[in-house]
Amino acid sequence: MTELERLPIPLLTWYHDNARTLPWRSDPTPYHVLVSELMLQQTRVAAVLDYYARFLAALPTVRDLAACPEEELMKLWQGLGYYSRARNLQRAARVIMDRHGGVFPSDYESIRALPGVGDYTAGAISSIAFGLPVPAVDGNVLRVVSRLTADRRDVTLAETKRTVTEALKAVIPLDAPGTFNQALMDLGATVCLPNGAPLCDRCPARYFCAAHREGMEEELPVKAPKRPRRVEERTVWLIFYENRVALRQRPAKGLLSGLWEYPNDLSPAECPVAGETDLAATGKHIFTHIEWHMTAYTVAPTCPDLPDGWVWADRAALAEKYALPSAFRCFAHIVLENI
Repeated sequence: MTELERLPIPLLTWYHDNARTLPWRSDPTPYHVLVSELMLQQTRVAAVLDYYARFLAALPTVRDLAACPEEELMKLWQGLGYYSRARNLQRAARVIMDRHGGVFPSDYESIRALPGVGDYTAGAISSIAFGLPVPAVDGNVLRVVSRLTADRRDVTLAETKRTVTEALKAVIPLDAPGTFNQALMDLGATVCLPNGAPLCDRCPARYFCAAHREGMEEELPVKAPKRPRRVEERTVWLIFYENRVALRQRPAKGLLSGLWEYPNDLSPAECPVAGETDLAATGKHIFTHIEWHMTAYTVAPTCPDLPDGWVWADRAALAEKYALPSAFRCFAHIVLENI
């Protein structure tokens, strides 16, 4: 019997006593699972909890999401990052309304065809919401399986993910596929930890884990080194006039598309608003492939005229209307002190 074949019973027993209490697990409708899984892409569970509750309070059904104005959607997502996820989520809702009559599709292929839904998310929805025996293989699961089987293949390669998925298909319990997938996720998130020593003394697979047996837990999984991020130096203009701050909207395509921002990436000569200028603060924000190193200046203009497309926003507008990316959160205290 292989390590993977031995895993289901002890894993499910462990999960029964150690499962994380998460709101989407208490009512795992396909819509709830879809929203939670897209929110959780590249984002920690703790950061998602409040967003999930607020999102579903505002948009409780697929129909509500499909009809939501984009500016409202972006405001609900503000601060969660990776805003393309919100747009994909809405595109998926519109596909469900237009092509499936408002009924969430229940087969893997149709779920996988929804915008923003990859193999992992399709597997999670299929198994958790519909009880289909489909693995959901993410980074946590790849790490657990690579350690359990002492697999030295690069887990960032698509071929490795395919072979792990096929191996899990052979052992996933037909009567509890969603529970099995969630148990694997929890094991990777809370016990078989990344970036350091796993908590092997708490692991239900420690007696048959090949990496633990060979003392190579911290050598796995194998990953190709990441390319260094590109660093961009940016000047940010915090322009204040009569308890309001100037905002402009980013282009419809590209990084942070369609969101509002404090004007930036303009030299002093290029800034179209004249006035008294003072150095305010510096800040840094890390995206997946880029780092922004920002220097912010406050500007006190002599008149309220702004370029076309720019707007003045007071506290209420910032709180309720305009969605600003978290990249500028480091300057929030300065803005609030001036409006």
